[in-house]
Amino acid sequence: MVKNNKKVVPECQKALDILKYEIAAEMGLPVGQNMIQTNVEFSTELGAIPGTLINEDYWGHIASRDAGAVGGAITSRLIKRAEEMLFSL
Repeated sequence: MVKNNKKVVPECQKALDILKYEIAAEMGLPVGQNMIQTNVEFSTELGAIPGTLINEDYWGHIASRDAGAVGGAITSRLIKRAEEMLFSL
């Protein structure tokens, strides 16, 4: 099985990242800028979040179910926006 991660429109990456963090914030997930609100020092001391991996795009401490929910919400919103654009013509 060949996996192709090549973006069809590479310029859309920034917009997708904004949408990803917007949805994660709505779900209350501590990633990106929301991670600043958590006690990162305490979490790294407990080993809940590896201290060497703290950066804005780290999602390793998020459950797969939650990360999948963010991906599903992104897909739903993109489809909704596309439908709105089609029906407004």
